[in-house]
Amino acid sequence: MSSSCCSTDGTCSTGTTTGRSTATEGITTTYAVAGMTCGHCKATLTTVIGELDGVTKVDVDLDTGRVTVDSATEPDDTLIAEVVDDAGYELTGRA
Repeated sequence: MSSSCCSTDGTCSTGTTTGRSTATEGITTTYAVAGMTCGHCKATLTTVIGELDGVTKVDVDLDTGRVTVDSATEPDDTLIAEVVDDAGYELTGRA
């Protein structure tokens, strides 16, 4: 993988799907996250949330400040808030 994950158009190639699609199984939860402004923010959150156990897909929408998480089981909001905070952003609640 190259050292830069973001292209000039704001798309990222982190190996994690960021597009919207219907999950075949599991739970979809949307969170409001403050502090996201660019493709790097999107890539960072996609990676840190995507590495959590049970998470199958992460979709970060910079325009709305929403992060949609698909997971095999009910997500641990406290754990997701912790990794978002550690990455330098603020999870303000479920959207």
